[in-house]
Amino acid sequence: METSFAKALLTGLTKRQKSLEPKFFYDAEGSRLFEEITQLEAYYPTRTELGILEAKAGEMAAFLGSGTVLVEPGAGAPTKAQKLLAAMNKPLAYAPGDISIDHLEEATRPLRTEFPQLTITPFQLDFDNEIVLPEGVSALGPVAIFFPGSTIGNFSPEGARGLLSRFWNIENSQTLLIGVDLKKDKAKLERAYDDPEGITAAFNLNLLARANRELLTDFDLSSFRHFARYDETLGRVEMHLQSMCNQTVNVLGEAIHFAEGESIHTENSYKFKIADFQTMAAESGWSPVHVWTDPNNLFAELAFSKINP
Repeated sequence: METSFAKALLTGLTKRQKSLEPKFFYDAEGSRLFEEITQLEAYYPTRTELGILEAKAGEMAAFLGSGTVLVEPGAGAPTKAQKLLAAMNKPLAYAPGDISIDHLEEATRPLRTEFPQLTITPFQLDFDNEIVLPEGVSALGPVAIFFPGSTIGNFSPEGARGLLSRFWNIENSQTLLIGVDLKKDKAKLERAYDDPEGITAAFNLNLLARANRELLTDFDLSSFRHFARYDETLGRVEMHLQSMCNQTVNVLGEAIHFAEGESIHTENSYKFKIADFQTMAAESGWSPVHVWTDPNNLFAELAFSKINP
């Protein structure tokens, strides 16, 4: 089973600190569970960012300008892009990109009804590679990159700089609007990633269920537990799946041993100070222009313009 998931699973589980990339969360069941997470009281980022967009979409649209192509890498559900598109003056096209093109075709149907004159062109991407827009899209007009949800926080600092550089390299890109989650109280952060309802736990454990479904591994989900912790030194929330006993799992013909207490590191979510993020973006060719935050300074939407060489 030479899929990217299979390769990553076997590679990750043979490391000293077992790990798996968070992009593999999002099969159909994982995407459904994440949508549930965004509705939870404990999980503030989605509703907070939506609140910022609802209040400030006009200002953001003015920054992006008229006659613009809106590109959303890692689009998932285009709910946030809809708010921007509704406020923008004569947007020329919307190009959402994601690892699953089939998902995007379905997710963009409501937008096609709401914006019948808008060119909507979903495309497939993998953040590990250069981002190539569908043919002809970048020639329509200046490209504005929209990257909400604090997805940038899932990357290491080095990886985030690399991704920002790949955004810079997108053909005809001129502006960047990006959502970042801000540093805050440890208890609030840990509760957001370990909700009382247990939905985030189910989301994390679905990685093992996915491996059982797709790769015929034999993970016993009841012998693993989800936990999240905020590392204040590194400025990140870590999610893990911890083995509750000594056990051996069959993974693609390999016997993978877990000691009691050993974990699979499944996600990092870095939190930022605004000035620190702006400095990092500048190192990748983006000049800070504007900042919008919510009244409690939980989350920020940051605007940048491209620094041309």
